[in-house]
Amino acid sequence: MIEKFLKMVKDKKYEQVDFKFTDIKGGWRHLTIPAEKLSEKTFTDGIGIDGSSIGFLSVKAGDMIIIPDISFYFEDPFWDDPTISIVANVCEVNPTEPHERDPRFTARKAVERLSKALPGVEAFMGPEFEFYLFDEVRYDQAPNHGFYFLDAEEAEWNSGTETDLSLGHQIRYKEGYHAAPPQDKTYDIRARICKHLKNVGIQVKYHHHEVGGASQQEIETSFASLMEMADKSQLVKYIIKNTAARYGKSASFMPKPLFMEPGSGLHVHQFLSRDGRSIFYDLDKPLKLSDTGRHYLGGILKHAPSLLAFTSPSTNSFKRLVPGFEAPVGINYSVGNRTAAVRIPGYIKDPDVMRIEFRPPDGTANIYLAFAAMLMAGLDGIENKIDPGEPLEEISGQTEAGKPRMLPYSLARTFEALEDDKEFLTRDGVFSDELIDTWTKLKKSEMDQVKVRPHPWEFRLYYDA
Repeated sequence: MIEKFLKMVKDKKYEQVDFKFTDIKGGWRHLTIPAEKLSEKTFTDGIGIDGSSIGFLSVKAGDMIIIPDISFYFEDPFWDDPTISIVANVCEVNPTEPHERDPRFTARKAVERLSKALPGVEAFMGPEFEFYLFDEVRYDQAPNHGFYFLDAEEAEWNSGTETDLSLGHQIRYKEGYHAAPPQDKTYDIRARICKHLKNVGIQVKYHHHEVGGASQQEIETSFASLMEMADKSQLVKYIIKNTAARYGKSASFMPKPLFMEPGSGLHVHQFLSRDGRSIFYDLDKPLKLSDTGRHYLGGILKHAPSLLAFTSPSTNSFKRLVPGFEAPVGINYSVGNRTAAVRIPGYIKDPDVMRIEFRPPDGTANIYLAFAAMLMAGLDGIENKIDPGEPLEEISGQTEAGKPRMLPYSLARTFEALEDDKEFLTRDGVFSDELIDTWTKLKKSEMDQVKVRPHPWEFRLYYDA
């Protein structure tokens, strides 16, 4: 396998080999070597990095290695020199072993647990990529000032701007869904993104303008197994951001960059499959959802508050998860109501892909940890036969006591939930204690940073006190 890969690199005359690995926050890092330096030893000895500089905090030392994994590679479309990119795993040295905080390692362990619990079954994931395309982005915070400024040529606020480009085809607030040209000025960018995705082996189901009038977009790709889709999700974001940059625009997956415009989610369709058929499908059951599917759904709903620590892990996430924007707010499921945490798509015609859609996730998630956490919650539901109850069409579900069951309203609340509900994650060592501790410290630090800084709106409320 490695010999064939080395031959391919030589035959196609690649000049650079780029290794991409995921840091604790979920972003790609990279390291590059000349193609002639690639050898079989690269795949056994790895390449040294300082893990402590990017948040891995090795218990042994800062010295770590990355080992390329040729199960996922692609020709990078953004380099001048012919370049092949390979995803890599982060490992400890002396002895060489997977690092507990490497997100890919956690995802692999979740897949292994599924194989033990349900032999012959695979988990399939299908995220929807929502993002904004901005023409100008400025932000700063100092002791004496703090601001952000975003602009998009499509936005309604530019309808009165005196420029040569103002031709009156801006998109009204919250009216961008499936907008057509000349209002949709971003079609060519999306088409080029999709062309890049096709060239690296990622199938696109469709792309369109999303609800946000200030240039919100959506691209949805085909389903893939958990590990493959996690790797592909990293690549999709990479291609979207870099293609946008080539067009002089900035792509942002921030959950709620704009006040009074819809936020951007990363809804995750998911199902378990055996022999190419979804085991969530049962024609004779209500909603055609099998008992296995219902129990998986029950696990997702039971653990939803703590799941958000990995699927919606930013303070900004909870500015999206509010009523009024089709964002999920209730811990329930529905066929049609998009404010429920879980939706069963009503348009499914193919039983092979019968699935559920978990709607709270967003682009600030570490995709490997998010996928792994959802799978672990679903497995807990299957193993303990957790009943999700009946589907509801109201905004919020009801507890037995009759009180609304709502998702956490802040990042602090979801980490309180995680503190009380993490045993389902740590089974069989899938989520190590040190990973959860590191993740919690990282996110609490982010909360503290936001908490101590004045907010611009506080001046509107309190300056003349």
